[in-house]
Amino acid sequence: MKGFFGSMTGRVFSILLLGILISAALTQLAADYKSLRENERLRDHNLLERAEQLIMATEIVPASARSIYLDVANRPGLQLELGEPLPLAPKASWFATTLATRLGKGYQIHSVTVRSPACNANHRVPMMYGLMSAKWTGACESLNVRLRDGSALRLSVLPPRIQGSGGDADVRTLVALFAVSIAFLAYLVARMTARPFKQLAQAAQDLGQDINRAPLDLTGASEIRQASAAFNAMQARIRQYIFQRTQMLAAITHDLQTPLTRMRLRLEKVSDRELQERLIGDLSAMQQMVREGLVLARSMDTNEAMHPLDLDSLLEAVCADASDAGQPVTLAGKAAMALLGRPLDLRRCLGNLIDNAVKYGREARVTVDRINGAARVRIRDAGPGIPKSELGRVFDPFYRVETSRSRESGGTGLGLTIARNIAEHHGGSIALANHPEGGLEVTLMLPEYYPNK
Repeated sequence: MKGFFGSMTGRVFSILLLGILISAALTQLAADYKSLRENERLRDHNLLERAEQLIMATEIVPASARSIYLDVANRPGLQLELGEPLPLAPKASWFATTLATRLGKGYQIHSVTVRSPACNANHRVPMMYGLMSAKWTGACESLNVRLRDGSALRLSVLPPRIQGSGGDADVRTLVALFAVSIAFLAYLVARMTARPFKQLAQAAQDLGQDINRAPLDLTGASEIRQASAAFNAMQARIRQYIFQRTQMLAAITHDLQTPLTRMRLRLEKVSDRELQERLIGDLSAMQQMVREGLVLARSMDTNEAMHPLDLDSLLEAVCADASDAGQPVTLAGKAAMALLGRPLDLRRCLGNLIDNAVKYGREARVTVDRINGAARVRIRDAGPGIPKSELGRVFDPFYRVETSRSRESGGTGLGLTIARNIAEHHGGSIALANHPEGGLEVTLMLPEYYPNK
């Protein structure tokens, strides 16, 4: 039983059951109040008829016999007595006004302030099948009655009644309470069911940006704890897999460097100069591929901390370094925003994109602006572009467009792959498109950093 109520199923079941019980109780209470008000109206109508009949019948009886008649005619709930007029109330009651209208001209009906001893009796009405009761606590109705012959009588209406529209207000209050309780329970159920999934979704998004993020806390319902434990185990396996792959590539790179270096030394002794240059070129390409393969592995797993960065300053530094290296690079626009990132990784990402533009498009025109709360960096070259069928494939490792497969380009097919990995780790994206005016345009989107978020 404890396990059931500790699960999401048990919690939702308990809340829904509680909501149904509260709804049923409030509905029954509202119905009882409505029935009570209807009974009040019927009782008031009956009392008005009885009071009208008793007053008119008393007027017919001779004055000397009226006291005896009233002793016999009076019934519970309505008493008419002989007596001098009492002090008037500041405002006429509904009962007095209605009774005067029914009796017509010649009769005078006035509310008074005197309270009859019989008015002190409590009168309760059972509600909700006897589980609750409502208590009439209003003042007892007492009226001065003057007949057409000038005789003064005093009318007492018993038991105490709820005056005005208080009962209707009670019903409206119950309906409002019913709506508020249903809304609260619906919000509670929705929040209870949606919040864990929102946390898992946020954790999955954070995992894509930082594989070393802290594991999820094992709290909440049993299903949520189970899902969180599975998520933490998955994160640990992925982290271990990436670590092992990085270590393996690092070991391969280290082990290959020694024989490659020996091969280069031996090639220096080759007498055929043309053959020597071709072999050294192939060897350099192999060394470059080994180094970039290691960079690709490390781009999937980095321990560099995230820092708030000024994107404009970073772009100016990267473009200045490229210009100093003799590359035709121009920079235009301002983002005027900060982003959260790893400085070295972002420099490598931007550097790879600019290098690709210069290698295959002869120049790099960099434009930066701000759109929809994100920075947009566009790098356009002056090359022939890429066929539409190959726009999506250029991000694959070691893939190069056929026209670029030359030793002169010096490419290994890993630059865009590394750049995309870095962008995705920062919550961004990279897209390629052939510009209408010619050349290939690379668009890098990076989200803005909000310190107080």
